[in-house]
Amino acid sequence: MNEMKKLFFTVTEEMEEERVDKVLPELIDSLSRSYIQQLIKEGRLEVNGRPVKANYRVRSRDEIRLELPPAIEPDIRPENIPLDILYEDEDVLVVNKPKGMVVHPAPGHYSHTLVNAVMYHCKDNLSGINGILRPGIVHRIDRDTTGSIIICKNDYSHNHIAAQLKEHSVVRRYHAICHGTVREDEGTIDAPIGRHPTDRRKMAVNNHNGKTAITHYRVLQRFREYTYLECCLETGRTHQIRVHMSSIGHPLLGDEVYAGCRRNPYKLQGQCLHAKILGFIHPLSMDYIETDAPLPPYFEHLLEIL
Repeated sequence: MNEMKKLFFTVTEEMEEERVDKVLPELIDSLSRSYIQQLIKEGRLEVNGRPVKANYRVRSRDEIRLELPPAIEPDIRPENIPLDILYEDEDVLVVNKPKGMVVHPAPGHYSHTLVNAVMYHCKDNLSGINGILRPGIVHRIDRDTTGSIIICKNDYSHNHIAAQLKEHSVVRRYHAICHGTVREDEGTIDAPIGRHPTDRRKMAVNNHNGKTAITHYRVLQRFREYTYLECCLETGRTHQIRVHMSSIGHPLLGDEVYAGCRRNPYKLQGQCLHAKILGFIHPLSMDYIETDAPLPPYFEHLLEIL
C-alpha cells in the first residue's frame, strides 16, 4: 500500500542563495522542477518548520522537509502495435524501435509506448523487476533514436542482461550523422557525463560530479558538411553519444537539444542516431547473440542525398 513519504534535507554552503525549487530537483534527481513547484503550491514544503514559496532563497543549514503524496500507479494497458522483431525466444526479445516511440510510460506518455506494444506481444511473460511502468525493460534508447533494444521476459534474464550492461560487455554499435568533418579516422572520447549544471533537461560533460563515460568512434564516410560515423559504447550514460559528439564540436544532425544553433536543413525529427548492432551472451544457453537492425528509411534516404 502506497503511503505518504517525508523527505528531509539540510542545505549546504554550496547551495546558499539558490531558489528552493531549483535546489530540490538537484537533491532528488527523479523529480522535475515543475513537479516540485506543484508540491510547493500544495503546501507540502517547509523550511525550518514554516511553509515557503518556490522563490525562497535557501541559506546554509536550512532544514527542508518535503512531503511526497502516495504514488498513483497508472493503468498501463497492452496495445496491438506492430513490432519489428530482430530476435526472440522464451527468455529475451530484441526489437527494432521506430523513431518517435517512447520506450516506457511516463507522465504524458502512458500509451503508444514500446512497453504497451511488448505487453500485448508477450502477454504475461515479462520481467517485473522495474515495476508496472517498465516491465521487461533492462535498458533504453531515446524517443527519437531508432534501433535495437532488449526486452527481458523473466527476472532471471533481466538480472543476467543487467549484469552484462553493468560490466560493459554488451556490444552496442550505433550509426550516426554529425555536423562538420571529423578529421581522425577513429578516436575515443573519455569524458564524464552528469546532469547539466543549469538545464535539468540536459546532460553535459561534467568533471565535477559526472560518471565515467567512454565512446569509441570511427568514420564510415565523409561528406562536404557532415560525417557518417559508427559509435561504440563502452559505458551507457543518458544521451552519451549526443553529449560526447557535441563536446568535440560535432553534434548530431537533427539534435534539437545538443546541436545549439546548428541548422537542420532536412527537417529531421530529432537526432540522426540508430542503434544498429547489439550483441550479448544469452542468459540460459550462454551463446553469443548479435542482431543487426537495418537503417530506417529516413536514414538511408539522407545518406543518398548527402
